[in-house]
Amino acid sequence: MRIGAIYPQIEVGDDPGAARAFAVAMEDLGFDHILAFDHVVGANPKTHDLKGPYSSDDAFLEPFVMYGWMAAITKRIEFVTGILIAPQRQTALIAKQAATLDFLSGGRFRMGIGVGWNDVEYEALGQDFSTRGKRSEEQIELLRELWTKPLVTFKGKWDTITDAGLLPLPKQRPIPIWIGGHADATLRRAARMADGWIPLFPPNDAGIAEMDKFRGYVADAGRSMDDIGIESWINVGDYDDGYGASYKTEESWVDWTTTWKSQGASHISVNTMMAGLTTIDQHIEKQAQFKAVIDGI
Repeated sequence: MRIGAIYPQIEVGDDPGAARAFAVAMEDLGFDHILAFDHVVGANPKTHDLKGPYSSDDAFLEPFVMYGWMAAITKRIEFVTGILIAPQRQTALIAKQAATLDFLSGGRFRMGIGVGWNDVEYEALGQDFSTRGKRSEEQIELLRELWTKPLVTFKGKWDTITDAGLLPLPKQRPIPIWIGGHADATLRRAARMADGWIPLFPPNDAGIAEMDKFRGYVADAGRSMDDIGIESWINVGDYDDGYGASYKTEESWVDWTTTWKSQGASHISVNTMMAGLTTIDQHIEKQAQFKAVIDGI
């Protein structure tokens, strides 16, 4: 099972040196990947009824730009978007940015995508919030075309390309696409189309039931779980994930990891935000503590 570290950007957004320090430290510690969230704009909580945890008070670095910077100062570690809100972005531009990152990093990019929850962000980017699920399916098809063919002709509901393509193509052809989210439609979409699924619930009875449901959808799609990765995140601080889970002790880290491994997880990532940490060095120390515990299993 591969272990990743989530970049704690909402807590270190005012430190321009944090991205460099974190990338170098995570590679040195032996982590397999760095995962980062995506939000282009944050809405003012005083004027919007927000459905998610982030607002205009939270700092987010643009993931393609940040990973381009990190790729230049590392050699081995993989970069993951968890998740990129694909339907609020132009598909061909996503393809170009991802291909460039993968090309320059030597094939170290894995793209997690999702549909998001913030209609204010969709409005700001000129996209339709109500069609985001179906549009993401069309985007997956087009992205794979653009990443594997020198020239593409594509006519969809949302995107049209006439005999055009990307150069250079990415090293990975295609770049792996993972899907994050928990709605039933999302599970079915991931089972049919994705290289992996990113579930964020704990591996309790309810979570295992969701995994069983997902396995059923994969079988219905005529696919094998051997061909689909699973990655979940552990929150080691006071973050309320909405599932009543608490993983603040080293014993709980071992239980969480071994249970997910028994469920077939191929990847896990560690979230140190909401843990009362105030500097990037403290986040790095907490990641190092987790890695030492898990490596000892």
